[in-house]
Amino acid sequence: MKTAKKPLKLLYIEAKTNLDFKLPIKEIKKLPERIFLAYSLQYKSLALSIKSQLEANKIKVEKFQQVLGCSNIKTSLPVLLVSSGKFHAQNLYLQSPNVYYLENRKILKTPTIQIRRLATQRKTALMKFLRADNIGILVSTKPGQNNLDQAIALKNKLEKQGKQAYIFISNNIDINQFENFSIDSWVNTACSGLAIDNTDIINISEIH
Repeated sequence: MKTAKKPLKLLYIEAKTNLDFKLPIKEIKKLPERIFLAYSLQYKSLALSIKSQLEANKIKVEKFQQVLGCSNIKTSLPVLLVSSGKFHAQNLYLQSPNVYYLENRKILKTPTIQIRRLATQRKTALMKFLRADNIGILVSTKPGQNNLDQAIALKNKLEKQGKQAYIFISNNIDINQFENFSIDSWVNTACSGLAIDNTDIINISEIH
């Protein structure tokens, strides 16, 4: 008699950077008087250091929060992001009036034209969804990203409107596989970062 295999245990280990530095005063002066200070997990210690530096120079940090590529932080405050790469920053473009980020120990502001370009892309994605007859609904099995109930509710709603809706469930959503299916528009219920710069995908939060 075969014994059932025990599921593998997952061990999550935080990856942290030891990076620390002092921002020049001229860089700090680029910021408004009140900000939302956001950071990705590995940069928490640096973010804490920068928070102290800002407050010492009369910049009020109204909110201090870790963000993911799929975080929904919608705020009226300008955001300073302590992270690396564009993935986290892009997700914040449409959630704040202004997004600042660090690069080579300098504080840079996201160009307005870049934010407008992304806003236009999201409008295009919404128009594709509204015109679509065959809609694919993406569901991730990853913890914290699984929204199957939302997907089922949306499928039922779309079918009542006379549209064809299909749920696609995967642990790793590969957009390169989309061309294998006759789908007019994809609705993403997982990490919202998946839809950035892709007009074939609309986040479920964008259609409610």
